[in-house]
Amino acid sequence: MSLHPQPIPPVPEDTARVARAAFPKGNIYVQIRDTLGSIYEDSDFADLFSVKGQPAQSPWQLALICIMQYMENLSDRQAADAVRGRIDWKYTLSLPLEDSGFDFSALSEFRKRLIEGGSEELLLNRILKQLREKGLLKGHKRQRTDSTHVLAAILPLNRLETLGETMRAALNSLAVAAILLVSQTS
Repeated sequence: MSLHPQPIPPVPEDTARVARAAFPKGNIYVQIRDTLGSIYEDSDFADLFSVKGQPAQSPWQLALICIMQYMENLSDRQAADAVRGRIDWKYTLSLPLEDSGFDFSALSEFRKRLIEGGSEELLLNRILKQLREKGLLKGHKRQRTDSTHVLAAILPLNRLETLGETMRAALNSLAVAAILLVSQTS
């Protein structure tokens, strides 16, 4: 696969018109595109691709698709279907309404390239950079894991886990008792 970085195209007029009509109050993906832009650029991923060979699917789009896929807990096949069929995804990816999408295997290939190239943190770092530039994320402080609010959030989880283990132990005891009872009556 080769990469010849292209500038990010604007959202096609038809796609924008239909997306605005479908989501008059907004949508998370439409808001992401409107607020943060495309977030990634092809040149961010240039070192992961060769300059010779068959052209790759645009990496900036694949990176956004991976983020949206994670947000909705979709498989690669479901994410590829969402690119083909969802207006909000087409809007975010600057795709025309009639775009037929891509083969789902391109997502796993892209993730493989990210990992092999040691660039997996690039996805998070670019989003953080955009959020800081837009003033949506402030400061660059480390959070201590023993902070009161972190401990307060963990405490109910510990109690819930303890309750779950107690229930499991009780059910196991009941199951053993039931087996013994059935074997004695037989």
